[in-house]
Amino acid sequence: MGVLQDILRTLSLPEFYFAMFRSATPVLLTTLGAMVASRAGTNNIALEGTMLISAFVGVVVSAFTQSAFIGFLGAIFSGFVVSNILAYFVLKLNSNSVISGIALNTFASGGTIFVLYLITGEKGASTSLHSLTLPSVTIPLVKDIPVIGAVLSGHHVLTYAGLILVAVIWYMFKYTRLGMHIRAVGESPDAAESVGIPVKRVKYIALSISGILTGMAGAFLSMGYVGLFSSGMTAGRGYIALATQAIAAGNAVVGMLASLLFGFCQSMANYLQSSSIPLQFIQLMPYLIIVIAYTIYCYMVEQRRKKKQLQAAAKKNG
Repeated sequence: MGVLQDILRTLSLPEFYFAMFRSATPVLLTTLGAMVASRAGTNNIALEGTMLISAFVGVVVSAFTQSAFIGFLGAIFSGFVVSNILAYFVLKLNSNSVISGIALNTFASGGTIFVLYLITGEKGASTSLHSLTLPSVTIPLVKDIPVIGAVLSGHHVLTYAGLILVAVIWYMFKYTRLGMHIRAVGESPDAAESVGIPVKRVKYIALSISGILTGMAGAFLSMGYVGLFSSGMTAGRGYIALATQAIAAGNAVVGMLASLLFGFCQSMANYLQSSSIPLQFIQLMPYLIIVIAYTIYCYMVEQRRKKKQLQAAAKKNG
């Protein structure tokens, strides 16, 4: 009963929903990145490593230049570079995308710690680097609206950028030539090539966009609020994004909703840490919910597939 009261009290707080958007931001940006790559027919398994390297580069560059904007550019450029390394291995050398992605993730995990030690002598976090953070934005008029202002105004600039990019990615896939080329290459590369679409170039572009979006997510983690890099700070968000983009099935709006579900659970977990629920289960909850949601999605897809097969068989026999 006490836990239920804690949950209901938490759900009544505007700060809880503010934290939901904050927690969802890196997953949302990475989900959009995963979606662009996936729709081009190439799964970007290196999201976790790309995010980690971008977070690290953003902190280091901002510390040495004393410019948050240049640090942010460094973060997205590093995301671009890592995604193109993956593209080179997969598209040029024809290596397995899963193995290549896991290799880059492993390299990022150890490489960032090693370079951090070379620069600062520290092994876990960049506490000695005077890195900067990107600003938060207060929305005029909205900030004065009771409850709504506390939820929607005052977020980090990359949170608003992520929400805007949902509309941009949706529009790109639906109305632009690049989006149509990406979809065509992902659905049937042979057919796309037969009508003159440069398949490999489109896949390179898709992976580059994926890397830039994931680089933005990395920048949010290390330059969003704390201005600090720590080992393992991505905490599996890259892998969660693979699940949320699969649930979205190429729809940017559904991807946003799936990311907000993760943010909701993450925010709830943070607020329930003082409750009687074991801390380990609370920390597990956001990831468990996404796994359950993905399992339900896979079951529904399989049921639809079987239903279509039965309908096709009945039509053939009839």
